[in-house]
Amino acid sequence: MSMIKIPKHIETLRPYIAGKMIEEFARERNLSRIVKLASNENPLGPSPKAIEAVRQSLDKSFRYVDPGAYDLVRAIGERIGRPTEQIVCGAGTDALLSYIVKAFTGDGDEVITADGTFIGIYVSVRKHNRTLVTVPLKDYSFDLDAIAARIGDRTRIVYLANPNNPTGTMFTSRQFESFMAKVPSNVLVVLDEAYFSYAESHPQYPDGLKYDFDNLIVTRTFSKDYGLAGFRVGYACGPEYLIREIYKVRLAFEPSYPAQVAATAALGDEAFLRTTVDLNGRMLEKMRTRFEQLGIVQIPSVANFILMLFPSASLAEQFNAGCLDRGLIVRHVAGFGIPNGIRMNSGTEDETEFALEVIEKVHAGMMASASVARSAQS
Repeated sequence: MSMIKIPKHIETLRPYIAGKMIEEFARERNLSRIVKLASNENPLGPSPKAIEAVRQSLDKSFRYVDPGAYDLVRAIGERIGRPTEQIVCGAGTDALLSYIVKAFTGDGDEVITADGTFIGIYVSVRKHNRTLVTVPLKDYSFDLDAIAARIGDRTRIVYLANPNNPTGTMFTSRQFESFMAKVPSNVLVVLDEAYFSYAESHPQYPDGLKYDFDNLIVTRTFSKDYGLAGFRVGYACGPEYLIREIYKVRLAFEPSYPAQVAATAALGDEAFLRTTVDLNGRMLEKMRTRFEQLGIVQIPSVANFILMLFPSASLAEQFNAGCLDRGLIVRHVAGFGIPNGIRMNSGTEDETEFALEVIEKVHAGMMASASVARSAQS
């Protein structure tokens, strides 16, 4: 019997694997408490204004949404000070990256990014059968000079994440401006600012929307700061001539109606955003202090998570397993290109304290095992 032929680039594609879900984990283990700090979600949940707006809108969900997301696009435009013609919404950054690759690359074209960044860009490039070129991180940050030097005749897109996921590092305004001066005008730069709200207070952070380059698209999401990860809503902002092309390849009816309503309401909840950013700053400081006391290597972060580094991939796996055994879900980021890294986002005060107690126990157990192993060898 003949079978459907699967294109090689799809057959070999490694799909994006999300962090372990709480429901899945609860089915696997019998634990009194489970805390998930693996996916950089907002531990406070959605904005209360977003929840109420969705409740009041549910009776209209039988209607198709406005393909142009009229109310949401205008709310975003007012918030960021850009005309609506420069904005397109989608079902999260993942969807927008896929549309950007589809709209601006063809057969044989290259997309350049870092080896050690958001796995979503790797999947988007490969599923469209484009050539992915990765440049090593430098001190766990984007090496903008090396990326600029790698741009060639086949390069169509450069993807940057600032702050970077999963390392939490950022490049400065001066570094970004120097980089853009080196990028040919026919190469599109995609600047992913998923963690903008957490980094914007840094005096050297380059807010991508303050720049007016003809070859720059900035993407942002409502998943991290506004707590709307489950709604799947994000936006891209750039020159009108580029946004127009994204609309051509984008699915017509997204984000969903509840997502558009939630995001529009969330934009008006300044108090919730301030509370979110304040909580993250305090919990990250608590995490930094405890990791330092334990001797765990960590990368300085301006996002809502910290990357811990272990001497080997196997020790990172062991640490991850030990946390899971005690009800703490963190993220082993081997798929992102950092096999010895464990990423943990900030939680509520109670969640963060629970997580740090678990980490202290797991780390102590690993240190004891290492000590026994050394004694056996001597």
